[in-house]
Amino acid sequence: MKKNDDIILEITALSGQGVGIGRYEGMAVFVEGTAVGDTVKAHIIKVKSKYSVGKLLEIITPSESRKEVDCPAFSKCGGCAFRHIKYSEELNIKKQGVYDAMKRIGSIDLKPLDITPSPSVTEYRNKAQYPISVDENGIFYGFYAKHSHRVVKSECCLLQPPIFEKTMKLIKQWADQNKITAYDEVSGKGILRHVLLRYGEKSGELMVVVVVNSNTLPFAESLETILKGELGEALASLQYNINKEDTNVILGEKTVLVYGNDYITDEICGVSFKISAASFYQVNRAAAELLYKKAAAFIEDDDKIIMDLFCGIGTIGLSILNLCGRENRSLIGVEIVPSAIENAKQNALIGGFQNTEFILGDATLGAEQLRGRNITPDVVIVDPPRKGCDEKLLEIIADDFAPKKLIYISCDPATLARDSKILSENGYKLQQYSPVDLFPSTAHVETVALFLR
Repeated sequence: MKKNDDIILEITALSGQGVGIGRYEGMAVFVEGTAVGDTVKAHIIKVKSKYSVGKLLEIITPSESRKEVDCPAFSKCGGCAFRHIKYSEELNIKKQGVYDAMKRIGSIDLKPLDITPSPSVTEYRNKAQYPISVDENGIFYGFYAKHSHRVVKSECCLLQPPIFEKTMKLIKQWADQNKITAYDEVSGKGILRHVLLRYGEKSGELMVVVVVNSNTLPFAESLETILKGELGEALASLQYNINKEDTNVILGEKTVLVYGNDYITDEICGVSFKISAASFYQVNRAAAELLYKKAAAFIEDDDKIIMDLFCGIGTIGLSILNLCGRENRSLIGVEIVPSAIENAKQNALIGGFQNTEFILGDATLGAEQLRGRNITPDVVIVDPPRKGCDEKLLEIIADDFAPKKLIYISCDPATLARDSKILSENGYKLQQYSPVDLFPSTAHVETVALFLR
């Protein structure tokens, strides 16, 4: 087999990123847009020593797990990986992917519990970040193509609530009317960089944050008038964020309020939460409730002191307290984002939680500070970013806090597997783990795991 060959291939597996895999003359061939059970014709575009990459030319025999693609941006946009596959099969792939990572990376041969499906597979996202670009027809918005900063036009994303589509059309109308330019990464010129939208599913409140390459938002009053006129009371917050840096980071350090509050509210597990622009909040509220309930099920009556080392705005810790009973329990949270910590304190106060403390700082440094106070938690909860936990943090948890129970919530099976191995080497055994699908149609999956000392 060589580059530019056309081959007939049977797809026998799917990668965690949703790419079909078949074998030809003993070599693995990866072909995007295929499903297990497909027989396809593929054009070879890359040949390496251990694998090849093909481009799909024709589906000769379709798989029974295949479904009709319902999005024109699929295969161009870098968001969805499974729009061509039935949801039941997507769940099987994700569950298998978590197990494969745990076995291959973590050296743990323990099968996961059944995967929990999302209550909804469309319109579930409460947050979107739209990059702004320009073509011969003026500015446009959408999402980045895979592994690039090329913007794929997408006026209607099936993962977003309808109010996002309406809002973005209004912002484009406002920008066109006022001849506001789009930011160009190469030249560093132009005004509009991104638009960040957040939506409270329970409250119906919408936050709009316009990210600009300038010190002010031009024609801010005009934008406020348009959005208020069309969105009415749903518009709870209009802000602009200043980001003049040559960076891939979306938000700059300064955010200015134009209208409403600098937060919106939402509710999970019976607890109301304030959410600011930079705060972490699970994008699928309904599925997040299921995830937090699984974590809460690990808490027993004698688990009195709970430490949450990536607490964000307090969603996990406060939800668990509310689900398991607040009486005679205390919560200590650590978070590096200042606005999130302020939200967490306010959320605890508004919810009437008594024994809570929230500390601003990096999880590792915060843990060291708490260690110096001789705090001995019964349970430690970690919900780290995609990169997982720092090894030093895991050693501090195991050696200095030595809780009888560690609950690990992960958004990346590979780093969960790596950290599981580190924990096992430091005296903690994985008891069970459950995938939860917070991200239907995408390659991502959440997992909640229980470790005992």
